[in-house]
Amino acid sequence: MTPIKILYVEDEVNLGKIVKESLESRSFEVKMIADGALVMDAFHEFGPDIVLLDIMLPHIDGLTLGRSIREVDNHVPILFLTAKTQTKDVIEGFSSGGNDYIRKPYSVEELIVRIHNLLSLSGRQDIHTDGQSEIALGSLYRFNPREYQLHTPTTTYNLSHRENELLKLLLQYNDQTINRKEILVKIWGDDTYFNSRTLDVYIRKLRTYFSEDDNMQIYTIKGVGYRVRLS
Repeated sequence: MTPIKILYVEDEVNLGKIVKESLESRSFEVKMIADGALVMDAFHEFGPDIVLLDIMLPHIDGLTLGRSIREVDNHVPILFLTAKTQTKDVIEGFSSGGNDYIRKPYSVEELIVRIHNLLSLSGRQDIHTDGQSEIALGSLYRFNPREYQLHTPTTTYNLSHRENELLKLLLQYNDQTINRKEILVKIWGDDTYFNSRTLDVYIRKLRTYFSEDDNMQIYTIKGVGYRVRLS
């Protein structure tokens, strides 16, 4: 799977470095720009799957950049990062081409959930998963996200929609830790107790599917989430 490319526009250097490193630790490819005047050249050269766009920037502000991006690309998701709290500012962000916004200060986990949500809604997430008819998992398994099928050495599992989406999400965090709340919000829409118990059932089912290869593991990190090794 090719990494999801994020154009991250943020002029607060310390904040930007922390967020960039956090996103890269989740296997995103991140290009960070701190000056509004450099954004459009970077956009054309980098070809991002999503743009994280601060509103207050030197030389050219984020709202102006949002409109400029929409003149050349009407589909790439734009997530505005804003310290502004007035309703009129939020409305102006949407009218400038934004698909969503997040107010500062924000948690990286919430940011990632919003990124995945926008990518899913735009269909760009599928480019990095469903675009392949089959994905090899380790030496024994093949996952076909288009057909909702997981092929093992002895059988083929026909996955439910949520099993399919859960496996796709876990694959994005291969060899990393994924927060339990992020999974619940992304797949079920909220982190209620009922959905949390349902997630436990789905994780057990996936572990059963991968039981034919001891190298394929979904580890529980107590109080955090899961660490995935599926290759």
